[in-house]
Amino acid sequence: MIDHIRANLVEAREALDHLINDATQLANIEAGAALLIDSLRDGRRVISCGNGGSMCDAMHLAEELSGRFRENRPAMAAVAISDPSYITCVANDYGYDQVFARFVEGNGGPGDVLFAISTSGSSPSVVLAAQAARAKGMRVVGLTGRPGSQLEQCVDICICTSAGRYADRVQELHIKVIHILIELVERALQPLNYPQKDGPTG
Repeated sequence: MIDHIRANLVEAREALDHLINDATQLANIEAGAALLIDSLRDGRRVISCGNGGSMCDAMHLAEELSGRFRENRPAMAAVAISDPSYITCVANDYGYDQVFARFVEGNGGPGDVLFAISTSGSSPSVVLAAQAARAKGMRVVGLTGRPGSQLEQCVDICICTSAGRYADRVQELHIKVIHILIELVERALQPLNYPQKDGPTG
């Protein structure tokens, strides 16, 4: 059993090392943060969505922005599409593929950002949400796990954390990316939460 534990940790470390050394994806993370910062600075909001574990990540992004990440600061405008009554209503009336797109159509506006998460990059409900967001004049940041996906074709910025065969490795990198994005947003909009360190001593 210890061998399996160690193998999982080594595989996770290798996936993280791969992302650390991927200059393209590091630049995409920076660009995605810039879109979030611009939207929130202009008084707009972030809408996030995803299925299953990706919905949990979408909720985590929204609650860390609207609640608190590390230190106290004003709330930021962010919401995840996660209301069960809304989702089951739309799924019943229009089909599950429309659950996120309908919310975006009714609640999104120019200048808002849709943060769309799909480990495969091919989830129809997430792809349709991205398309609906673009039609509303929103910007779209995609977070995926496979290069060249459908979602990548309909977003402004795609952060792709490819990490092997299974979604769990991808999702582990997704939450790391989300935490980095939140920190970058805070550093830009709440700089007093990140005081400059004194220079090196000794």
